[in-house]
Amino acid sequence: MTQLSPQPNQKSNQEASIFNLPNNLTIARIAMIPLFVAIAYWPPALGIGVPMISDNAIANIGMNMAAFSDSMLRHLILTLLFVLAAITDWLDGYLARKMNIVSAFGRFLDPVADKLMVAVALIVLVQWHPNIIMAIAAIVIISREIAVSALREWMAELGARTSVAVSYVGKLKTTFQMISITVLLLNIESLETIGYVLMVAAVVLTLWSMMIYMRAAWPYLKQN
Repeated sequence: MTQLSPQPNQKSNQEASIFNLPNNLTIARIAMIPLFVAIAYWPPALGIGVPMISDNAIANIGMNMAAFSDSMLRHLILTLLFVLAAITDWLDGYLARKMNIVSAFGRFLDPVADKLMVAVALIVLVQWHPNIIMAIAAIVIISREIAVSALREWMAELGARTSVAVSYVGKLKTTFQMISITVLLLNIESLETIGYVLMVAAVVLTLWSMMIYMRAAWPYLKQN
């Protein structure tokens, strides 16, 4: 009996389903965002955190141990959520390639989830650290993501999306960005300088990577 060969467009149930493992991890990352915001702003959750956790907070501010513990716990949980989101960002892409189930839904949702978590964390940090460095960092990083996303969409319409593929500088920017946000979320005074230095480096790399994208797209942008 002659066996019918599978059609080229046939996919397994796992590949055809939107809710495969990599996409579920991406969806879980988006679901962490309201939890992140609730812990950051909802006082009944863990108590109202102090603007900065000093190394000598109990002695200098006169906080009791319970209040100090609540404040520290809040920041530890927020940091853990952000780190977990960063891990799932790497893991969902790795699993999608490893399991060969890269999907259009995943390609759309994954970068959206990344940008949302970073934007939310930056907004929270601007309120905790209301200074010019954090304000400029949030403006530059969020504005860059909007600009590059629009550029990629436009280039995709021209069939030239690969011309603005992720560069090494872009990956380096993401690394510095994630580490700096993680350090600042801990909100510990002795780590503040390290967090700001890493954030400034992330801003410089953000501008550099945007210039790389703009230079790659310029031949198309200057066309009539």
